[in-house]
Amino acid sequence: MSRLITSISERPAVAENAAAAGPMTPQSQRSDDPAAGAEVSFNGLGLPPALLHAVQKMGFARPTPVQYRAIPVLLAGRDLMATAVTGSGKTAAFLLPILNRLAVRQPGGPRALILAPTRELAVQILDHFRVLAAGTGLRGAAVYGGVSAGPQEQALRTGVDVLVATPGRLLDHLQHSYAKMDRLECLVLDEADRMLDMGFIPDIRRILGRLPVKRQTMLFSATLPETIMELARRMLRDPVTIQIETQPAPARGITHRAYAVPTELKTRLLAEILRRETPQRVLAFTRTRHRANRLADFLANQGFGVARIHGSRSQSQRDEALKGFRSGRYPVLVATDIAARGIDVTGLDLVVNFDVPGSAEDYIHRVGRTARAEAVGCAYTLVAPDEEAGLRDVERGIGRKIYRERVAEFDYQQPVQGRFEVPLADRIAAIRARKSEDRARARAKAERRNQAGHGAQVDRNGRAARHGDGRRSETRPPKSGNVQPAPPPELARYVGRGPVAELSMSGRIAEREQRRGGDHPAPRPFKHRK
Repeated sequence: MSRLITSISERPAVAENAAAAGPMTPQSQRSDDPAAGAEVSFNGLGLPPALLHAVQKMGFARPTPVQYRAIPVLLAGRDLMATAVTGSGKTAAFLLPILNRLAVRQPGGPRALILAPTRELAVQILDHFRVLAAGTGLRGAAVYGGVSAGPQEQALRTGVDVLVATPGRLLDHLQHSYAKMDRLECLVLDEADRMLDMGFIPDIRRILGRLPVKRQTMLFSATLPETIMELARRMLRDPVTIQIETQPAPARGITHRAYAVPTELKTRLLAEILRRETPQRVLAFTRTRHRANRLADFLANQGFGVARIHGSRSQSQRDEALKGFRSGRYPVLVATDIAARGIDVTGLDLVVNFDVPGSAEDYIHRVGRTARAEAVGCAYTLVAPDEEAGLRDVERGIGRKIYRERVAEFDYQQPVQGRFEVPLADRIAAIRARKSEDRARARAKAERRNQAGHGAQVDRNGRAARHGDGRRSETRPPKSGNVQPAPPPELARYVGRGPVAELSMSGRIAEREQRRGGDHPAPRPFKHRK
């Protein structure tokens, strides 16, 4: 598989209608596409030489459509609402104008705040910022959950120019005096529709109440549901609207393939594909964390360098996996959908849908990890017989047929040894059986305690407890002629509650009280235990 970076060469689909006016688009952007007419580069967007040099270092030859349309608007200080597909280059579209506006570092609190839905996306944005801001002296930091808040607090106390944050952890910091936003000039909401899906909109509203009213605001979203539109009306002032795609669709540089294969042979077929095509970097998506672990273990046993990332992994484990994947230490990264919008790796050759995505939108976000910024890549989907209907739904959603292909000389009839994943129904049945056994043991234990006899001390394991001299409490009925008298009425409530039962039954407590003599009141029959 070759990795070829290409510049934009044709206008995106339905771009002629990209600036259609909406309910809050008093001035919609209708700029010409950079691919139409004369050659266009970043030099014509009004960026200073330092930022142009940074763009060249990142390997950008020409601006993508969203960059070409958004950067001049943002350089003019206008608010912006933009819709664009994943991988369209929108991160640089808002970072470059922010860096141009901040220009020189000033002491104090953050001057730009970028809100992202996931920690992976926050780290990705911060990495882009560090590359573009090299040599400017501007400082940035990321604030997100899953890690210690101490270093984040120290960064806020020291002072940063650009702060990238997830909403929940940012609200935690805003409760303290060291997190001040009174100097904020720019606010960015990235992947706003994803924040809506994750339930962050109430947190965002609370954050907006702590920010200066006078600021430049940018909102980027793949879709614009009514909740996002309502939030945009509250956030934006006379915004310019840019719409790159009216219908979500995969990037043009992606080659799509589907492989029909029985469920239990998916792992072997994927290993065979990786051996034959030898891609440099592969991102494989699974439906669940359990399946991600099983697939990663299988590929590791086959000799592939594999890392995994999903919701059960700690933040340090996620960071190590992404770092190893980017450096090439792990050619294969197995992930769940939690990483679909948070992984940005240059030169990603292949995305594998080990399980068919649940919707066309999920498919687009998965395969959007490859062919970013007008590059090329491949997207393979392994389809089990019971997943064919789901794949047809995906095809209808993306508006195209995915070509079916078979791997030559692969034995699709080979016997299967064991199951890749224990079915959910079987796992639930096993859990219920285990809990039923636990309840039966608890009942038997309680019955043994009841049978230990009234008045005998019983330990936690249901055995008769020992006295201080090592004797066990008798649980058998006393022999004839050796029946102990009933305890005095004032001591009856203590019977069966420890060693006092033996003393009261034998009458030794009363004898001790008589030997003390005198009219002094008798002491309490026993001391309270500590």
